[in-house]
Amino acid sequence: MRRWPVACAAAVGAIVVLPFLLPHPDVPDFAAILAPPSAAHPLGTDQLGRDVAARMVAGARLTLGLSVAAVLLTGLFGVAVGLVAGASKGPFGAVLVRTADLLAALPTVLFGLLAAVVLGPGVPALLVAVCAVGWTPFARQTHLLTVRETGREYVEGVVALGATRARVLAVHVSRNIAPPLVAHACLRFASTLLTVSGLSFLGLGVQPPTAEWGAMVAEGREYLFAAPHVVLVPSVAVVLTAAAATVLGRRLSGGGG
Repeated sequence: MRRWPVACAAAVGAIVVLPFLLPHPDVPDFAAILAPPSAAHPLGTDQLGRDVAARMVAGARLTLGLSVAAVLLTGLFGVAVGLVAGASKGPFGAVLVRTADLLAALPTVLFGLLAAVVLGPGVPALLVAVCAVGWTPFARQTHLLTVRETGREYVEGVVALGATRARVLAVHVSRNIAPPLVAHACLRFASTLLTVSGLSFLGLGVQPPTAEWGAMVAEGREYLFAAPHVVLVPSVAVVLTAAAATVLGRRLSGGGG
């Protein structure tokens, strides 16, 4: 587990430092259109002669940043809903859980289309689409953990000593269910990353010429056979990043991997 903080720090450092060493991601080199990887362009160039490595770094900040923001927003809201639902013994908690179940059954692409129609394709529509459904797994997971935790003897003891239900949830229950929720957040980051990239690939999220991994795949798919690096580099980055987050989440949850 000690290797993961080092790897994350190295990745963040690379994203911060590399923009100063690579060409500008939007400046074309018309003498090197669809050029293969070389010393001048380590990952080659795209159909406009833009450096793929520079665009990958710029795209990482946007793709990963949007994914982290979406996980934080959906996580905070979903955990709050799950805590309330798990602590509520009446119909109010049941309504919250059923609402989460209903929204979880709806595809994110549907919300992406609706958001794109109302807001226009772009980052706001992308975040709305991801957050509209993304909070439901957190709410369901938190609800299950809260129901299990509130049934333990120490909770009854704390309540008997005069602690309010809100304090029990905010201090004792939240602290004990935090580790599995952190692991769940890592797993959700992987799926959120795929969703963000997928919506951008479909044209519902980040729009060209802005560098974003999914949008880069969409731009380069016409040149797959002439210059496969244009598509393979961002595609592999998405898959490897999602896989790394999944492995980390499984390790944190004790599932091995």
